[in-house]
Amino acid sequence: MTTMGFMDKVKGKMGRHGDKVDRTVERTSETADAKTGGRHRRHIRMGTGKVRERTGRMSRGRHGKGGGSAS
Repeated sequence: MTTMGFMDKVKGKMGRHGDKVDRTVERTSETADAKTGGRHRRHIRMGTGKVRERTGRMSRGRHGKGGGSAS
């Protein structure tokens, strides 16, 4: 499989499972912040932002697709 074929496959899965991607990125960020005792919070947030830019998932918390419940 070529690199582009792999990336196309990843993008397709992210499109179908964007809510899971959001939750995983958020959970990973929170875990890293807790493990470092907040000492690297700025860098972790910057990395989280970069991941969201690359994945096209700019929502935070439950404002994205599939999050929250209808009132």
